[in-house]
This record gives sequence, C-alpha cells and structure tokens, in this order.
Amino acid sequence: MIIVFNKPYGVLSQFTADGSPNRTLSEFGFPPEVYPIGRLDADSEGMLLLSDEPGLNTRLLDPKHAHTRCYWAQVERIPNAEALEHLSRGVNIKDYTTMPARAWLLDPQPVVAPRVPPIRVRQSIADCWIALELIEGKNRQVRKMTAAVGHPTLRLMRVSMGTLQLGELAPGSWVELSTAQRHAL
Repeated sequence: MIIVFNKPYGVLSQFTADGSPNRTLSEFGFPPEVYPIGRLDADSEGMLLLSDEPGLNTRLLDPKHAHTRCYWAQVERIPNAEALEHLSRGVNIKDYTTMPARAWLLDPQPVVAPRVPPIRVRQSIADCWIALELIEGKNRQVRKMTAAVGHPTLRLMRVSMGTLQLGELAPGSWVELSTAQRHAL
C-alpha cells in the first residue's frame, strides 16, 4: 500500500512526539504498519508518501534512481536568471555541493491558501514563488539552497514526486494510490 498525504505545516514526519509542540502523523488515521517514505520538516508542507512496503524508501529516494521531487518555495525577493542558474548548477552548502537541479520562476504565480500561522511579510521586500526539481533530498536542502543564493525561503511545499502530483488534495487529507498511480510512481 502507498498513501499520499498532504502534510500540513506544524506536523512531524513521524508517529511519535519529539517533545516539540508539533503534531504527529498519529493524528491522521493512517492504517497500521505504514511509515513515511522520506521526510518533510515540520515547517514544510505538501506531499508525503507513506507505505507498508519494505525497500520502497530506497527505490524512490536514493539519487541513483533519479526520482524527481518538485518543490514550490516562496522566497524573499524575485530571483534573477543568474540566481536560478546557480540553483540549477548546484549550490555549495557547507561540506557538500548539491546535485544539479531544475529551478524556475513560477509564472503565473500560484494561488496558495494562506498558511496558519501566516508567513512573515515585509512590505519593503517583495516575495515570489519558484519551483525546484531535485533528485536528492538532504536535510533542509531547498531552504539552504535558496538562502545560499540570497533568496531565503518563507514557505515550502512539495507538490510532486515523479509523475505523481499532489493536486487538489486538501491539507491533512490522504488517499491510497490506485494500481495505475503506483505503476506511474
């Protein structure tokens, strides 16, 4: 079984509490024996897969299999072509360089429901949404990448994995994938 969950802001990608005020996956009525495939930080939103199938984590997330993950990042200021190219080439972050990715300005800008709590807004600094398509997923990678090129992330959402799209699935909702969706993934 593979489940697609639209993880809301403030939810951990685990079933047990960690002492923080964040909620856990145990609140969402998942079937027994499923576990998250990969992670999203508590302050990130969007597509999280869960499964009861051993080995699926490696098959979907190991960069050698080149399964893409697409994120929408609301960033401070509007990145120019040079900043987007830098994100695409790979960014030096402390002790590693990220793998090449795709980065582009979303045009038109998406209409996304407000987050609770809302992001910080500064009237003197514009913001915009960009998309990043990665095949790796290191800890807080998108946030570190955008900050490294001068555009800190204000809000982050994973919107797809491979050909599987989050679509209109409401935050906090989940569905089990059909056979056709499993094969496409």
